[in-house]
Amino acid sequence: MTGAHRVGHAGTLDPLATGVLPILFESATRLAEFALRLPKTYVADIHLGFSTATDDAEAEREAVGDPSGLSAGDIEAGLVAFTGRIQQEPPAFSAVKVDGQRAYKLARMGEEPRPHAREVEVYEARVLSFTAGAEAVARVEIRCSSGTYLRSIARDLGRRLGVGGYLGRLVRTAYGPLLIESAVKVDALTTTDEVRGLLLPAEVILPDMERVRLNVEQEAMVRQGRSVRVLPEPGPGLIRAHDAGGRLVALGHADPLRRTFVPEKVLS
Repeated sequence: MTGAHRVGHAGTLDPLATGVLPILFESATRLAEFALRLPKTYVADIHLGFSTATDDAEAEREAVGDPSGLSAGDIEAGLVAFTGRIQQEPPAFSAVKVDGQRAYKLARMGEEPRPHAREVEVYEARVLSFTAGAEAVARVEIRCSSGTYLRSIARDLGRRLGVGGYLGRLVRTAYGPLLIESAVKVDALTTTDEVRGLLLPAEVILPDMERVRLNVEQEAMVRQGRSVRVLPEPGPGLIRAHDAGGRLVALGHADPLRRTFVPEKVLS
């Protein structure tokens, strides 16, 4: 529709999930790896008393335990174990690789893949509402790092409470600074001009980092991949270089010996 040469997205959503998904155009596609470092916020419905093979509502559920005696306080207390840096086992039906193959492919063949646990970080987890009873549902808000599986949190919370659990409705409400309130539904875009009018600067999907400003001569050199000396001298870590008009030109690092900015990714 847009005629763009390169289009990509930053971070997949599960098939049953909805919410914020950044779409990247042209040279901004080269920034996807940095966008993935941004925190994400989700609102999730965790169904208690049952489990499923997929850890969500895509598979038949099996009764595990009676959640009738649970309260919102129990859910809050249970979520404490899933905040901070935690080791999390991805779902069997996931895209992670087990012995060189995607876990979901092995699971569909009837095998029982056990993806290795990996470290993720949950910055905040809180209960928004709780429906008690034999089919209890806890609606929670979770702010977490990239790579965190909400299905795994639902499964593991259910296990911790001794009643089983699986993920129902899931909405990604924020992707870094991008909020669902300002998101646009795909079917609302029908022309190139509509898309162009909604484009945001590429740097909105970058994590916080030091900035340097380039003059016209320095910009020309950076666009050729050459190092330039900028003032004040930048510190360690990843650095953003902007042109005189404020547009993002490149990402790079500082060479402390030569006291220069060294471009690594130059945007057209």
